[in-house]
Amino acid sequence: MELTVNGVSREIDVEEDMPLLWALRDELGIKGPKYGCGVGQCGACSVLIDGELARSCQVAAVDVWGEVTTIEGLGTPDSRHAVQEAWIAHQVAQCGYCQSGQIVAATALLAENPAPTDEEIDDAMSGNLCRCGTYPRIREAVKTAAKSLQET
Repeated sequence: MELTVNGVSREIDVEEDMPLLWALRDELGIKGPKYGCGVGQCGACSVLIDGELARSCQVAAVDVWGEVTTIEGLGTPDSRHAVQEAWIAHQVAQCGYCQSGQIVAATALLAENPAPTDEEIDDAMSGNLCRCGTYPRIREAVKTAAKSLQET
């Protein structure tokens, strides 16, 4: 099957029931999406499929309906996405395990709602769990990214 990830079309041969998460990590070597729970509850495996937030542990790779974007496709070390810059500025990450999913979810939120309220941020990000409890910094980083994106 053909899978387009981060703008690159790749041919992979996977079982019909292989979750996208494992196709990304094991077949394509893309390690940004993480395994957290395997049941779509923690958000560590979050990716965008045609700009729509998806839990890659819950989508079979063969059922992907469009281009997949992982955290690796949002920016580069030399040209970070506004959300990535805001995460750094607010020192959001502690252990960092959930952060790729958090950043992808925040990117999806801001694409849909460029000026979210605190409540809208909390609601949108509630599906992404952080064991370190950096939720106040996540909220502030989303607001900073929103402002930055509005200025461009």
